[in-house]
Amino acid sequence: MKFFIQPLYNLYRTVLRNSKYRWVVVGASLLYLLSPIDLVTDVIPVVGWLDDGVIATLLVTEISQAVLEQRQARKQKKTASVS
Repeated sequence: MKFFIQPLYNLYRTVLRNSKYRWVVVGASLLYLLSPIDLVTDVIPVVGWLDDGVIATLLVTEISQAVLEQRQARKQKKTASVS
């Protein structure tokens, strides 16, 4: 299972970190979360919500990490220009 999930996670993360495609991935993720069409239907109580939970968790984690990295880069750039 790890051999299937890990490459998908790496692809998602790489594409999300690419500023050119970031908004496309964010939009597609939000569309997937709001869409009634899922990999596993939400009719199955717990399993149906897991795929949505994984996508939402990945989206929030990667967006917050990207924002923190940009903020840190700006801060370093600002301190470098002051010095």
